[in-house]
Amino acid sequence: MQKKAILWDWNGTLLNDTDICVACMNSLLETRKLDLLNKEQYRNIFTFPVKKYYEKVGFDFKKENFEVPAMEFIRLYQQHLSEAALFPCVEDVLQHFKDKGFYQAILSAMEHESLVSSLKDKGVSSYFETATGIDDHYAHSKLDMGRKLVMNMPYRKTEMLFIGDSLHDLEVAKALGIDCILVANGHQSKERLLKRTQNVVDKLADVLGLI
Repeated sequence: MQKKAILWDWNGTLLNDTDICVACMNSLLETRKLDLLNKEQYRNIFTFPVKKYYEKVGFDFKKENFEVPAMEFIRLYQQHLSEAALFPCVEDVLQHFKDKGFYQAILSAMEHESLVSSLKDKGVSSYFETATGIDDHYAHSKLDMGRKLVMNMPYRKTEMLFIGDSLHDLEVAKALGIDCILVANGHQSKERLLKRTQNVVDKLADVLGLI
């Protein structure tokens, strides 16, 4: 792929936060006496918008509004976010593309201020020209934000690449009209990803041989 600009997803692609997402959700499920999840189950059912994921694990939104467990989850997640580390080779990969002169940006379904704070906390904010998150905590979609981001980038769409870890990332990339590579060590299983695209790698370092 001959590219000049990379849009990176954050959670599950550069930040390894799957385990804390499972733990936080299990805390919510336990208080409601619902079946708990293991990591494999989580990666096989997690989806966007996340309201559908909540329904899959047993939440009944006739009994409580979606916003109640959603904000409960976010509070727990924020408490444990510092425990999530970057995936191995993240800084090496980002530095590689920086050295090659790539424009790098973040497009995330994380709330924007939390995203900016997380990038700083992990020490990688300097690699990105810009970081774009959504304007609330409910992770509906990042497509609208992606449209604005792409519109303001000084590159043709054929020169852009989106790297993420979920089918939502693939859907966003297709809607934006740019190519996409998915890394299969995040929030969705490799089997699910391969059903929709062959542009799937096992680990982040593998993208170096494709671009």
